[in-house]
Amino acid sequence: MKIKKNNVKIHLRKGETVRIISGREKGKRGKIIQVLPKKNQLIIENLNIATKHLKAQKDNSSGQIIRTEKPIHISNVILYKQNQ
Repeated sequence: MKIKKNNVKIHLRKGETVRIISGREKGKRGKIIQVLPKKNQLIIENLNIATKHLKAQKDNSSGQIIRTEKPIHISNVILYKQNQ
């Protein structure tokens, strides 16, 4: 079984501002907080938010709702403004 290597070069870096060009968050802008080159994905600040509901673990604690940013594929974003 052959394993494919990911040879795609990502031209975006952490801290740059990008605009989303497709998907649910289309037209919004945000700052890159993490680049995932092996998956060709980016995590953008305050965009593509997912919620996770956690059940209470002990008798005295209550449940929680955690909101986190999920990755977006690099083909769905375009460089908006380059920060230096």
